[in-house]
Amino acid sequence: MSILKRSGLLSFLLPALLSAQSPTVQLLSSGTATSIRGLSVVSDQVIWVSGSNGTIGRSTDGGQQWKWSVVKGFEKKDFRDIEAFDANTAIIMSVEAPAYILKTTNGGDTWKIVYENNTKGMFLDAMEFWNEKAGIVIGDPVEGKFFVTRTFDGGQSWNDVPVDKRPVADSGEACFAASGTNLRVLDRDEAVFVSGGFRSRLFSRKAPVMLPILQGKESTGANSVAVWDDSKLKGGKNMIIAGGDFNIPSSTEKNCFYTYNGGKTWSAPEIPPHGYRSCVEYISRRKAIACGLNGVDYTSDGGRNWSWISQEGFHVCRRAKTGNAVFFAGNNGKIAKIVW
Repeated sequence: MSILKRSGLLSFLLPALLSAQSPTVQLLSSGTATSIRGLSVVSDQVIWVSGSNGTIGRSTDGGQQWKWSVVKGFEKKDFRDIEAFDANTAIIMSVEAPAYILKTTNGGDTWKIVYENNTKGMFLDAMEFWNEKAGIVIGDPVEGKFFVTRTFDGGQSWNDVPVDKRPVADSGEACFAASGTNLRVLDRDEAVFVSGGFRSRLFSRKAPVMLPILQGKESTGANSVAVWDDSKLKGGKNMIIAGGDFNIPSSTEKNCFYTYNGGKTWSAPEIPPHGYRSCVEYISRRKAIACGLNGVDYTSDGGRNWSWISQEGFHVCRRAKTGNAVFFAGNNGKIAKIVW
């Protein structure tokens, strides 16, 4: 057999081989009147979600049963992100001005306002915590600079980063509040975030890095970044960015890239995710999952090749902080999990 024929055969077989080894997606719940973009998986058993219409969901049995509630006084708010620490404690973030951050310590029975911002143009995008005390929230640019606020007491109080210390945004550059995952912990004292729109970059303490992902329109750019600490083996951070154009859900044009050196260089997949993706999440060093409006993709080789394992659309996917479970959430109160 010629090299050309062998190469063609391998190219033909690769997607099938990947699919045969891939997990499946099992739908657990749907029909609740909310679009879910906030998802926090504390363990294999404890899962919290947050969404539109002031809606919060919680499960303590691995997603089999859900307790749904609407936060009193916030019935019209969209809670785009949530961070949960156990079955009783969680923090939620509403996006548009006035922007709020609320906290519960009794399983969502009551919520306390811990932050309020009435600044014109305020729009919060994502929230991330290093541990149960230290956290950060990123927001769209206000007067040309990305908004940032921090907490060091478990979300009881928040301190806005001074204007002169905030990252400078380019014209037409912002963040997507698509899944709460455009902001991620990088190491014990640093976080990174990705932007989109007319320009798409990776922001850290160093100078911003231009991303190779699709950009140039309001609907394009990076929606999500996943980070895996590979420093013990290779001396760097593995990252995957996902996005594309949310106005063209099936487009695979420049929708995903990966790096094995902390963002110094980026590579495009040989087989990319099969459309725009609002969220990407590492499952292990080599395995990752990505979801979007037209389905879910899975990679087992660090982002080089992706297989389309479900055509059910979701906004967000997250792995358990302690445990192995992976859950999804999306429109119409839809919640699902990975089955191996």
